[in-house]
Amino acid sequence: MQKKQMKFADDGWAVWIDGDDTSTVYINDWINPQGKNYVDLAIRIRGIKTGKYLSVYVPFSVSREEIEDVSLLFKDTKILQATFSAGCIVDYKKNEHTSEVAYNGKTIDIVHISTLEFQTKSISKGTLIGIDLSYLQPYLDNDESYFIWRMPHKTLDEIFKHYVNVGKILKRLRDLITSPVMSEKYGYSIRINESRLLPEEITRIGAFHRQKLIKAVITLSINEEYEINDSGCYRIRRLEENLYKEYLPLDYQYENVITYQWNQNREYNLQGQFNFYYSIARNSISRGSMLLYMMILLGISVVSNIIATNVNLLLGL
Repeated sequence: MQKKQMKFADDGWAVWIDGDDTSTVYINDWINPQGKNYVDLAIRIRGIKTGKYLSVYVPFSVSREEIEDVSLLFKDTKILQATFSAGCIVDYKKNEHTSEVAYNGKTIDIVHISTLEFQTKSISKGTLIGIDLSYLQPYLDNDESYFIWRMPHKTLDEIFKHYVNVGKILKRLRDLITSPVMSEKYGYSIRINESRLLPEEITRIGAFHRQKLIKAVITLSINEEYEINDSGCYRIRRLEENLYKEYLPLDYQYENVITYQWNQNREYNLQGQFNFYYSIARNSISRGSMLLYMMILLGISVVSNIIATNVNLLLGL
């Protein structure tokens, strides 16, 4: 079996609110190893009426133009049901910047960040996104609010990127001939609010150290032909096509998609560190091997035909 060297990335994300409140972070990766990957980042803030500023550090470059406000799709109650895992009633575009959603006996505000003048700033190898919560206060009717947006997940794009290795040609040729099966393995670590993985521009901010992140939830959606190390996963389900069909990233194939979910709660991790690691593996038939086999068979066929023709000529003499 051909072995593909495992690719691994270890990223530090950060979320903090300047103000007396608590928050939960949700990261949903739409994994597409054969194309572009996307991530939905959602933040639920309790006590937002005392919040002043929301800051999010993303461990790769992202521009404002690449940030998609998927909360605008929440007019569709099917999408709301899929997102909140409950039946929802929505007062869509209740005002200029928010909608209101009622579910499971509570009511929250959904903030549409595309209507706001939020900031994006490049620092180190990542991007700092900032939203002025003070400006939002006149538009908030509830003390709990939900922010959600989608952007390209460039770390995963880099992990799955295919490179052409021109070295060790003979070894590569031997591998193609000896086995048509190729083994792929990738690993990715997400660490939220862990100082040692974050740039100094963040770790020296006082508000960051006073953050009150209470829970983080990580969701991965990927075609079932890939295997996930789901030992720490607490929920596995198929993607509900009828609910998510209009919500998926552009050109994302939802057939046979399996969704895995992990969470960590500060109640069980008093240091407030939220570390997630997952690996993805797949065994597949190498196209290179199949092409080489076809070329060899074609070559044998041509040579055999030439030999047969010459033998017939000799026998005819």
